[in-house]
Amino acid sequence: MNITKDPFNVALDSVLIVVPTYNEAVNIPTLLEKIFNISNQLNVLFVDDNSQDGTVDQIKKFQTHRPTQIHLLQRPGKLGLGTAYIKGFKWALEQTVPKKFQVMIEMDADLSHDPFFLKAIFEELKTHDAVLGSRYVPGGGTRNWGLIRKFISRFGSLYAQIILGLPLHDLTGGFNAWHRHVLERINLDDVRSEGYAFQIELKYRAFLQGFRFKEVPIIFSDRFLGTSKMSHRIVIEAMYRVWLLRGLKAQLKS
Repeated sequence: MNITKDPFNVALDSVLIVVPTYNEAVNIPTLLEKIFNISNQLNVLFVDDNSQDGTVDQIKKFQTHRPTQIHLLQRPGKLGLGTAYIKGFKWALEQTVPKKFQVMIEMDADLSHDPFFLKAIFEELKTHDAVLGSRYVPGGGTRNWGLIRKFISRFGSLYAQIILGLPLHDLTGGFNAWHRHVLERINLDDVRSEGYAFQIELKYRAFLQGFRFKEVPIIFSDRFLGTSKMSHRIVIEAMYRVWLLRGLKAQLKS
């Protein structure tokens, strides 16, 4: 496919990084420092699920220095990763004052997603509808992972790739960038998945709409501080949700 050079205007002050949080107080200062070292123009939205460790206090402290760039949505309890992103995306799409966000980026709060890779993502956003940070393309990988976790992650992506027929290598990854028009086209109210399955469903829905993807290599590092949110439930949900997602193709054609 021939892609017109720079068809999208990627102004950094129109980029919003959406970060779900639950007990991530120790990571907030470093995360924000790394993000704003990439560009002082970027915006960050935290969606917090009633953290009990002072996460919200940390976020509010930094808000005083960047009130128009750091935003916070608070939820009454731990409602899940997928719904946190949906809430964040919807909030972003509703904003017009003082700015309208044109790009939304998913990023973990635990520093597993290094903001360093934002540079490569921004470059590819000039010519693609969605850009995925990928562990499974040349140059990508993981750091400080055990064999079992490597197997689960790699198998999960291959499993979904085969069942759904997607030409993407990292379907379970959560470091993704979406142009506004992609999220506007996807019916966010219909997305029901959580965890790994949420990432798969979002990509599949965008793929079925014909949007152009690009995968850029990233190194995913296991968290250094805080507690992992990984669970057996998340893995099991992804296994069966993939089969349910196969029906989306027929639904969109009808």
